[in-house]
Amino acid sequence: MSNTVFCKKYQKEMEALDRAPLPGARGQDILSTISKQAWQEWQVLQTMMINEKQLNLMKPDARKYIMEQMDKFFNNEPVDKVAGYVSPDDIKEL
Repeated sequence: MSNTVFCKKYQKEMEALDRAPLPGARGQDILSTISKQAWQEWQVLQTMMINEKQLNLMKPDARKYIMEQMDKFFNNEPVDKVAGYVSPDDIKEL
């Protein structure tokens, strides 16, 4: 039986991550409050943001921006849109 966690993004009990995805307290917080599904969805969005906005994660401003967007994503707040991205839901409506 897999580990579960009450996911703050989906507000229900879901499969937990296997290990903390980040070091330190922030990683432990994510491990205890974010589901594996929510983390995987964030990884896809994060990759799109980094690529489309050409973020250099060696720069503190870029890392700060990504962490802010991550917090918004997990708290179900609006995140910055990726230029040119069309969600599958939008395609279904066409």
